[in-house]
Amino acid sequence: MGNPHLATPAAAAGARLLVAWRLAMLLAGTVLVAGCGGDAPPLANGSPAPSFSLERLTGGTASFPTDYRGQVVALRFWADWCPFCKDEMKALEPVYRRLQGRGFQILAVNVRQDAGTAGTFVRRLGISYETLLDTSGEVARAYGVQGLPTTFLIDRGGTLRGRILGESSPEVTERLVGGLLYEGRAQQP
Repeated sequence: MGNPHLATPAAAAGARLLVAWRLAMLLAGTVLVAGCGGDAPPLANGSPAPSFSLERLTGGTASFPTDYRGQVVALRFWADWCPFCKDEMKALEPVYRRLQGRGFQILAVNVRQDAGTAGTFVRRLGISYETLLDTSGEVARAYGVQGLPTTFLIDRGGTLRGRILGESSPEVTERLVGGLLYEGRAQQP
Protein backbone atom coordinates (compact mmCIF):
# COMPACT_ATOMS: atom_id res chain seq x y z
CA MET A 1 0.00 0.00 0.00
CA GLY A 2 1.41 3.48 -0.73
CA ASN A 3 1.47 6.66 1.28
CA PRO A 4 -2.18 7.36 2.29
CA HIS A 5 -1.53 11.13 2.04
CA LEU A 6 -0.70 10.76 -1.64
CA ALA A 7 -3.72 8.63 -2.47
CA THR A 8 -5.14 11.10 -4.97
CA PRO A 9 -3.45 12.29 -8.16
CA ALA A 10 -3.89 15.92 -7.04
CA ALA A 11 -2.08 15.25 -3.75
CA ALA A 12 0.75 13.46 -5.55
CA ALA A 13 1.09 16.36 -8.01
CA GLY A 14 1.16 18.83 -5.12
CA ALA A 15 3.88 16.86 -3.38
CA ARG A 16 5.97 16.78 -6.58
CA LEU A 17 5.50 20.54 -6.99
CA LEU A 18 6.65 21.14 -3.39
CA VAL A 19 9.76 19.00 -3.93
CA ALA A 20 10.53 20.84 -7.18
CA TRP A 21 10.11 24.22 -5.43
CA ARG A 22 12.45 23.19 -2.61
CA LEU A 23 15.06 21.99 -5.10
CA ALA A 24 14.78 25.26 -7.03
CA MET A 25 15.33 27.27 -3.83
CA LEU A 26 18.32 25.12 -2.90
CA LEU A 27 19.80 25.59 -6.38
CA ALA A 28 19.22 29.37 -6.24
CA GLY A 29 20.95 29.57 -2.87
CA THR A 30 23.88 27.53 -4.15
CA VAL A 31 24.27 29.78 -7.20
CA LEU A 32 24.17 32.88 -4.98
CA VAL A 33 26.86 31.55 -2.66
CA ALA A 34 29.01 30.37 -5.56
CA GLY A 35 28.62 33.71 -7.33
CA CYS A 36 29.47 35.92 -4.38
CA GLY A 37 31.32 33.78 -1.91
CA GLY A 38 34.72 32.34 -2.34
CA ASP A 39 37.71 30.97 -0.57
CA ALA A 40 38.40 34.17 1.36
CA PRO A 41 38.07 33.70 5.12
CA PRO A 42 35.52 35.89 6.87
CA LEU A 43 36.91 39.30 7.78
CA ALA A 44 37.19 39.98 11.48
CA ASN A 45 36.23 43.25 13.12
CA GLY A 46 39.39 45.21 13.80
CA SER A 47 41.15 43.98 10.66
CA PRO A 48 42.15 46.31 7.82
CA ALA A 49 39.49 46.47 5.10
CA PRO A 50 40.84 44.91 1.87
CA SER A 51 41.88 47.48 -0.71
CA PHE A 52 40.47 47.47 -4.24
CA SER A 53 39.94 49.55 -7.37
CA LEU A 54 36.61 49.44 -9.20
CA GLU A 55 34.99 51.33 -12.04
CA ARG A 56 32.49 53.99 -10.96
CA LEU A 57 29.07 53.90 -12.60
CA THR A 58 29.58 57.60 -13.41
CA GLY A 59 33.00 56.92 -14.97
CA GLY A 60 36.55 56.76 -13.70
CA THR A 61 38.00 54.48 -11.09
CA ALA A 62 37.52 54.47 -7.33
CA SER A 63 40.43 53.24 -5.21
CA PHE A 64 39.58 52.09 -1.72
CA PRO A 65 40.74 53.03 0.87
CA THR A 66 42.98 55.70 -0.74
CA ASP A 67 40.14 57.85 -2.14
CA TYR A 68 38.17 57.68 1.13
CA ARG A 69 40.81 58.27 3.82
CA GLY A 70 39.44 60.03 6.88
CA GLN A 71 35.84 59.05 6.07
CA VAL A 72 33.50 56.48 7.58
CA VAL A 73 32.42 54.15 4.77
CA ALA A 74 29.44 51.84 4.44
CA LEU A 75 30.51 49.37 1.76
CA ARG A 76 27.27 47.82 0.49
CA PHE A 77 27.17 44.83 -1.84
CA TRP A 78 23.97 44.52 -3.91
CA ALA A 79 22.35 43.46 -7.21
CA ASP A 80 19.13 44.49 -8.93
CA TRP A 81 17.61 41.00 -8.55
CA CYS A 82 18.05 41.08 -4.76
CA PRO A 83 14.56 41.45 -3.24
CA PHE A 84 15.81 43.36 -0.17
CA CYS A 85 18.31 45.66 -1.88
CA LYS A 86 15.83 48.03 -3.53
CA ASP A 87 13.97 49.15 -0.39
CA GLU A 88 17.13 49.31 1.71
CA MET A 89 19.04 51.37 -0.87
CA LYS A 90 16.21 53.84 -1.16
CA ALA A 91 15.79 54.04 2.64
CA LEU A 92 19.52 54.76 3.12
CA GLU A 93 19.48 57.79 0.82
CA PRO A 94 18.19 60.22 3.51
CA VAL A 95 20.75 58.84 6.01
CA TYR A 96 23.51 59.47 3.47
CA ARG A 97 22.32 63.02 2.79
CA ARG A 98 22.20 63.83 6.52
CA LEU A 99 25.63 62.41 7.35
CA GLN A 100 27.77 62.95 4.26
CA GLY A 101 28.85 66.42 5.44
CA ARG A 102 30.24 64.81 8.61
CA GLY A 103 32.51 62.47 6.64
CA PHE A 104 30.21 59.57 5.74
CA GLN A 105 30.29 57.76 2.39
CA ILE A 106 28.17 54.93 1.05
CA LEU A 107 29.82 52.87 -1.66
CA ALA A 108 27.14 50.75 -3.32
CA VAL A 109 29.07 47.89 -4.95
CA ASN A 110 27.02 46.19 -7.63
CA VAL A 111 27.99 42.53 -7.86
CA ARG A 112 28.38 40.78 -11.20
CA GLN A 113 26.14 42.97 -13.34
CA ASP A 114 26.90 45.31 -16.21
CA ALA A 115 26.81 49.12 -16.05
CA GLY A 116 23.53 49.34 -17.96
CA THR A 117 21.68 47.09 -15.53
CA ALA A 118 23.13 48.79 -12.46
CA GLY A 119 22.55 52.28 -13.90
CA THR A 120 18.91 51.66 -14.73
CA PHE A 121 18.26 50.36 -11.22
CA VAL A 122 20.06 53.25 -9.48
CA ARG A 123 18.36 55.92 -11.62
CA ARG A 124 14.92 54.47 -10.82
CA LEU A 125 15.71 54.72 -7.09
CA GLY A 126 17.16 58.23 -7.25
CA ILE A 127 20.33 57.24 -5.39
CA SER A 128 22.98 59.96 -5.08
CA TYR A 129 25.68 57.96 -3.30
CA GLU A 130 28.46 56.34 -5.30
CA THR A 131 27.86 53.13 -7.23
CA LEU A 132 30.82 50.92 -8.08
CA LEU A 133 30.86 47.97 -10.49
CA ASP A 134 32.31 44.64 -9.35
CA THR A 135 31.50 42.89 -12.63
CA SER A 136 33.71 39.88 -11.91
CA GLY A 137 32.67 39.48 -8.26
CA GLU A 138 36.34 39.64 -7.22
CA VAL A 139 35.84 42.30 -4.53
CA ALA A 140 32.77 40.51 -3.14
CA ARG A 141 34.89 37.35 -2.86
CA ALA A 142 37.73 39.26 -1.14
CA TYR A 143 35.21 40.47 1.46
CA GLY A 144 33.69 37.00 1.87
CA VAL A 145 30.22 38.10 0.74
CA GLN A 146 27.87 35.12 0.70
CA GLY A 147 24.50 36.82 0.31
CA LEU A 148 23.00 40.14 -0.68
CA PRO A 149 22.69 42.71 0.63
CA THR A 150 25.78 42.73 2.83
CA THR A 151 27.20 45.93 4.31
CA PHE A 152 30.62 46.47 5.88
CA LEU A 153 31.18 49.46 8.15
CA ILE A 154 34.69 50.86 7.93
CA ASP A 155 36.09 53.57 10.20
CA ARG A 156 38.10 56.65 9.24
CA GLY A 157 41.33 54.66 9.55
CA GLY A 158 40.28 51.93 7.09
CA THR A 159 39.53 49.34 9.78
CA LEU A 160 36.54 47.02 9.55
CA ARG A 161 34.25 47.84 12.46
CA GLY A 162 31.02 46.03 11.65
CA ARG A 163 29.01 43.98 9.22
CA ILE A 164 25.31 43.89 8.45
CA LEU A 165 24.12 40.67 6.83
CA GLY A 166 20.87 41.14 4.97
CA GLU A 167 18.54 44.10 5.03
CA SER A 168 18.97 46.78 7.68
CA SER A 169 16.80 49.67 8.72
CA PRO A 170 17.96 53.26 8.23
CA GLU A 171 17.74 53.74 12.00
CA VAL A 172 20.20 50.92 12.72
CA THR A 173 22.60 52.08 10.01
CA GLU A 174 22.45 55.68 11.24
CA ARG A 175 23.09 54.62 14.84
CA LEU A 176 26.10 52.48 13.90
CA VAL A 177 27.56 55.06 11.52
CA GLY A 178 26.88 57.89 13.97
CA GLY A 179 28.95 56.11 16.60
CA LEU A 180 31.86 55.73 14.18
CA LEU A 181 31.61 59.37 13.10
CA TYR A 182 31.64 60.55 16.72
CA GLU A 183 34.45 58.16 17.67
CA GLY A 184 36.59 59.27 14.74
CA ARG A 185 36.01 62.94 15.49
CA ALA A 186 36.94 62.48 19.14
CA GLN A 187 40.24 60.81 18.15
CA GLN A 188 41.29 63.50 15.67
CA PRO A 189 43.70 66.18 17.02
